[in-house]
Amino acid sequence: MKIYRGFNHPDIAPACALTIGNFDGVHRGHQAMLSLLKGEAQQRGVPSCVLTFEPHPRDFFAALTHNPNLAPARVGTLRDKLIDLAQCGVDQTVVLPFDARLANLTPQAFIDTVLLQGLGARYVLVGDDFRFGQRRAGDYTLLDAAGLKQGFDVARMNSYEVHNLRVSSSAVRDALSEGRMKDATRLLGHPYRISGHVVHGRKLGRSLGFKTLNQRFAHWKPAARGIFVVLVYGLSDKPLRGVANLGVRPSVDPRDVNGGRVLLETHCLDWPAHLGAEGAYGKIISVELLHKLHDELKYDSLDALTAGIQRDCQDARAYFAVS
Repeated sequence: MKIYRGFNHPDIAPACALTIGNFDGVHRGHQAMLSLLKGEAQQRGVPSCVLTFEPHPRDFFAALTHNPNLAPARVGTLRDKLIDLAQCGVDQTVVLPFDARLANLTPQAFIDTVLLQGLGARYVLVGDDFRFGQRRAGDYTLLDAAGLKQGFDVARMNSYEVHNLRVSSSAVRDALSEGRMKDATRLLGHPYRISGHVVHGRKLGRSLGFKTLNQRFAHWKPAARGIFVVLVYGLSDKPLRGVANLGVRPSVDPRDVNGGRVLLETHCLDWPAHLGAEGAYGKIISVELLHKLHDELKYDSLDALTAGIQRDCQDARAYFAVS
């Protein structure tokens, strides 16, 4: 899959079959839409294309209005979004910076500037709740009328349901925030996972006897938080069993090397000998969150923290013993 930041690139396809959205967590509804998009692209002899935005539009308006509550909890990072889109067989993805200029485009200007001049859309597939343009004034009816007038096809896909539950990013967020990992798996079509580079941290876990793989995420408000039973991919031929903390580590000084930012700290229950003590740094790993043990806890001392980690490891081993 080709990835473009914006659409002013000489090698970007001059025409495409397009779908538009935030794709926060490429869930089963998204997957069904992308399958339809690929078929339409093949019929027209053009590449399939996803137009998505970074930051999330609601992140932009939260910063603009100084109201952080407007920013949604995020199901996935941009890296994971792009990985999932590639696995769905999308030919190209355009990541458009969501800024004041884009936010102030009228619906017709968005159609003219972005869809036609920028991307050469011959077919546009949207969801049943799609809105676009300044103040979200554009909708499917307006887009369809523009397509008839300006020579591109427009289609709308209705909601996708699993067991009478509408599949949406909001439903995935709710499942993750409530620790319903099996429900999240049903909605996503696979266990919830987070990928990223292993980075150096304070190495507190190592001093406590629990070496951790640290993944740091700047400016990310995760939908899931807490202590989880996990599987780690990317370090060995087989997934490694582990237990992980996703959050801001309330028992650790917020002024430490992580600065109070969201961190995913994963302790592998059985560390591969071939990696040695330093063998994971710089590698990209994927961590699947299988089961939530509990929310983050604030321990009064390092001894209490150590005992808490020991209990979490025991509970993780017990989970794997029966799963």
